[in-house]
Amino acid sequence: MTIVVGYIPTTQGEAAITAAITEARAHGDSLLVVNMSRDDKLVDAHRAASTELSRLDAELTESGVPHEVRRVEHGTDPADAILRIIGEVDARMLVIGLRPRTPVGKLLLGSTAQRLLLDADCPVLAVKAH
Repeated sequence: MTIVVGYIPTTQGEAAITAAITEARAHGDSLLVVNMSRDDKLVDAHRAASTELSRLDAELTESGVPHEVRRVEHGTDPADAILRIIGEVDARMLVIGLRPRTPVGKLLLGSTAQRLLLDADCPVLAVKAH
């Protein structure tokens, strides 16, 4: 089976990768790491540079977990892209990282995280960075 990981180049993204590797090893799964940028933004900090994706690919290769690193080049909504991919690969699980929130911010999740938690057709593991 496949575990899909929503990856952004932050400590939250790294926490998601670490948790996904642990899950994949425990259940004999492969990983599909997804990174994307919104078309409507000229600069998007969530878009991983090619060097970052190469480093991530090397880290996953060293871990011994079968994997694919995929950058979605077009789209305006990361949640739509990830939900589509979950369906395409019949994912066993989705792993996402959550950023810290202020007390008021805890009332609402980010819109992407909220959509993924509510709309994914598979279990979602949401992790926080240490």
